[in-house]
Amino acid sequence: MSEAHAAAHKPYVSDDQVLPEFTWSAVLVGAVLGIVFGASSLYLVLKVGMTVSASIPVAVLSITLFRLASRMFGIRRATILENNIVQTTGSAGESIAFGVGVTMPALMILGYDMDIARVMVVSSLGGLLGVLMMIPLRRVFIVKQHGQLPYPEGTACADVLIVGEQGGSSAKTVFTGFGIAVLYKVLMSGLRLWKDVPERMLGFFKGAAVSGEVAPELLGVGYIIGTRISCVMVAGGILASWVLIPAIKLFGDGLSAPLFPATKLISEMSPAEIWKSYILYIGAGAVAAGGIISLFQALPVIVGGLKSGLADIKAGAGKAKAAAQRTEDDMPTWIVFAGSALIILIVAAVPQLGLGFGFKGLMGGLLIVLFGFLFVTVSSRLTGEIGSSSNPISGMTVATLLLTCLIFVLLSKLDPSGGWVGKGARLTALSIAAVVCIAASNGGTTSQDLKTGFLVGATPKWQQWSLLVGSLTSALVIGATLLVLNDAGTVYAKRDFPAVTAPVGELHDVEKVKGPGAEADAADYKVWRLGEGDAPGVPAGKYLVDAEGRIRYLVDPGINGVETVRLDGSHVQKYNAPKARLMSLIIDGILTQKLPWGLVLLGVAIALVLELCGVPSLPFAVGVYLPLSSSTPIFMGGVLRWAADKWTGKSEAESEMSPGILFSSGYIAGGAIAGIAIAMLSLSPKLTDALDLSAKLGAWTQSDLTALLAFGVLTGLLLLVGGERWLKDEGSAG
Repeated sequence: MSEAHAAAHKPYVSDDQVLPEFTWSAVLVGAVLGIVFGASSLYLVLKVGMTVSASIPVAVLSITLFRLASRMFGIRRATILENNIVQTTGSAGESIAFGVGVTMPALMILGYDMDIARVMVVSSLGGLLGVLMMIPLRRVFIVKQHGQLPYPEGTACADVLIVGEQGGSSAKTVFTGFGIAVLYKVLMSGLRLWKDVPERMLGFFKGAAVSGEVAPELLGVGYIIGTRISCVMVAGGILASWVLIPAIKLFGDGLSAPLFPATKLISEMSPAEIWKSYILYIGAGAVAAGGIISLFQALPVIVGGLKSGLADIKAGAGKAKAAAQRTEDDMPTWIVFAGSALIILIVAAVPQLGLGFGFKGLMGGLLIVLFGFLFVTVSSRLTGEIGSSSNPISGMTVATLLLTCLIFVLLSKLDPSGGWVGKGARLTALSIAAVVCIAASNGGTTSQDLKTGFLVGATPKWQQWSLLVGSLTSALVIGATLLVLNDAGTVYAKRDFPAVTAPVGELHDVEKVKGPGAEADAADYKVWRLGEGDAPGVPAGKYLVDAEGRIRYLVDPGINGVETVRLDGSHVQKYNAPKARLMSLIIDGILTQKLPWGLVLLGVAIALVLELCGVPSLPFAVGVYLPLSSSTPIFMGGVLRWAADKWTGKSEAESEMSPGILFSSGYIAGGAIAGIAIAMLSLSPKLTDALDLSAKLGAWTQSDLTALLAFGVLTGLLLLVGGERWLKDEGSAG
């Protein structure tokens, strides 16, 4: 079922056929769609720590856009190979967005600014590495193991392209979902016609609350990931909100002193403050344990994949490449080695990564290439077996961080003056893990795309070039999007800070207070960046201090921050970025050894209990980490998927390309893109105030019932589409 099975494979476009493929129109449309879905995926990963595959909606949109252009302007219709190039180019944005959103926000938690050059370089290098490492692995995973590794998303995308070539169109479903989500989000978050998070405290259950973020993108995520995973996620949220927080309130209300790591009495803390001080660490321990467990469960696959991958590379080096066959024409192997050497050089040359030339830079570059090859191999094999959605990229990133930090600790014993465990080492470790995380994420997506190409008869080298183009264009825009979302939610907060004195003479960066309300204070302040435990009683973060060294402002970031009210009283939206918080905890925990390990180990124990009960611990742990308000709409989406499948009589596997999935993709893209646009508008307080109609329309805009009715319309439409009672595709999935 390997070589013989691959030899018997007949692609849709035969090897001797030559069709237009790598054309400027296909690459351009793919790059634009990649930017759109990359930005929406970044928004999603910052809110709930996950993304969904963009390949199928991009393929559907490509077929429709080119068909529409053919009718309007009389140009030829795109070939199936051009549509495949579009989805290949466009899919890179989603995978890079996941890697960036999982790692880069940890910079601010560690006390660094999220410099745009740093974000762009890391995302570009990770995307490049993921594609390069898949070039020598294509034959062993895609060709030799055809029939063994199903690559579910890649195979489904090939079906969409083939059906689209034969006729039928369901892009209307995606566009309708997109338009409804944009309109809904503008009415809710732009015009403020209803609350985005209806919430009710349970008076009979101290510390517990019922809440839900009535967002179209979260509803769409729940529908796509399915009933089981969405139920497991909300179960984690229930444990955090209805068990752990009330338990902490129950046992901690009588304490007369703050309980580490909090600096405030539990009796004076809100549920949100308890979450930040305690649940966050429990959830981080559960996420880390879940990721590592999933990695260990895949060890047989990892070892087998590495063996076969290395054997294939060795065998390929001793025989001539079969370049006579178009469908076997890969980019040359020398590009892999030249690209790897270039990555090592760039890693050392870019000052924002904290490495530099010399032994430290060389070590960092070598670790990136080594871990990159290891985890791209793992990611590709796991993607082939279980699909992109279940691929434990977070576990691979955690493993990279753990190994990197442990190597740094070992090197610090051998070379105490080398700066292996100081503040700079945190940046170095995160930079290495970020590049590897993005590479592993993009490697899995690349393998899915190459599987699609293998089935439809594409030319591998043109797919590999289009992946490089898609990775670079998406990386540039995703970096800017990340900064915009963070800046839009950043708050300069004045509080009663602990009486500590900053070392003003050692601080060099100067900054003014920014944002609405800042005009009342035009003074210059020194910037004091603190890691966990750097100053007694002062949480990690960025602070502005005056000439005497007193803390005047907390610069609370939009991502992973908790302050929601600006100096002028206006409100901002925050993003939890759950997995980025985990990365910072691991780095600080190993390099500074100042982590509340008791709380972390509680999370580890929870993950172990779940695995022993046969429940996947990683989605449950993400649910623990997230507020219940984020898990609730995801759960509702899963319930709708179950109801729609019952209505149509389909199994969950049979409904993977149903109208409900496409409509949900539209919900996700529309809700996320509208959310980004509204976040950008919030940078202008005057425009935000002009759009806000809540004060003019009365108290009903702040009623929980209004929000629930609006969300009910959203869920009802999705159920009708998923149940094939509205927007039913008369043709097929193309």
